[in-house]
Amino acid sequence: MTLLRLMLLVIALLGAIALAFTNPTTDDYLRFLDRELAQALDKMDRQTPTREQQFIRQVFRAQSKQLLETVVRPQTTRGNWGLFSRFETRIAETEVVVLGLAGRFIPVHGLEEATLKIGRLAF
Repeated sequence: MTLLRLMLLVIALLGAIALAFTNPTTDDYLRFLDRELAQALDKMDRQTPTREQQFIRQVFRAQSKQLLETVVRPQTTRGNWGLFSRFETRIAETEVVVLGLAGRFIPVHGLEEATLKIGRLAF
């Protein structure tokens, strides 16, 4: 085995170890969803009077953790592939699929549609 091949093997192994250590958990995923839903509410239709918008945002922020724990967590399945995770959640009659890789989340499908539905329900 040449020195170059050995170095490439060591780099690949170190990369795999780094991915395994930064593989997101379900708690990380719920925090990600919390941020996404908060951003969706901020982007919602600005025609609603300001007082109503502020009230809805305050209620959501106060209850978001409880909502995620009681409604979203039971509807979420995590496929742990060691180096990355695949999260599937059923939110607002929409299937959401998100990949978690290196501590980051990559929406595959359904996230934008689900956040829009939840935002419309809030207004």
